[in-house]
Amino acid sequence: MSELVMLIEDEKEIRELIRYNLERNGFQVYAAADGEEGLQRLRASHPDVLVLDLMLPGRSGLDVLRELRDSPKTRDLPVIILTARSAEMDRLLGFEHGADDYLTKPFSPNELVARLRALLRRAGPGQAAGTVEIGGLRVDPLAREVTCGGRLVPLTPREFDLVSFLARHPGRVISREELLRKVWGYSYVGETRTVAVHVGRVRAKLGEQGRLIETVQGTGYKFGAPRVDRH
Repeated sequence: MSELVMLIEDEKEIRELIRYNLERNGFQVYAAADGEEGLQRLRASHPDVLVLDLMLPGRSGLDVLRELRDSPKTRDLPVIILTARSAEMDRLLGFEHGADDYLTKPFSPNELVARLRALLRRAGPGQAAGTVEIGGLRVDPLAREVTCGGRLVPLTPREFDLVSFLARHPGRVISREELLRKVWGYSYVGETRTVAVHVGRVRAKLGEQGRLIETVQGTGYKFGAPRVDRH
């Protein structure tokens, strides 16, 4: 069965262009022109992934994203946001509210297809691997769950992949570029800021265990044992 994409985009020409190209590539597409309609269709259809424009009439894309991440039923839904080329703050706000990826307008429909497929691969069951436990943090790849001291941590699919990848390579310094290739599944050019934003979100959600993700200045990140404060 083909994956179902929910598309919320107010510009008719862009909406129809995206729909045409996604359907050509084997996706099912449900489309809406504003945030309220999009939320209603999304709740009724349970899509596999959402393509969301941030600049929408009425309820903005950020409002939609915030509501999705606040609901247990849609918390893990993969989301790609669409932004204006110059709107860096919109992209950062999108990540802060739980977006997994973004594209700037104008964009290649083929790139959207490639990113959707990469995101869906990482949101799926994936390959079985052993559970990782360190410093009170537990990563279960089969359940795609992270717990801290028995508390379930609500992560987006991208955030889970980031934690899982770091936890499976304890003690090794991993560059931002490698994380983009291995976690995102393709290369960004000059977009390592994306990694930093996601790491910041993950640290905040992990609480005390967020200290397990150490920043290596000028290089990237390392997953290691928690530091002990000595007085």
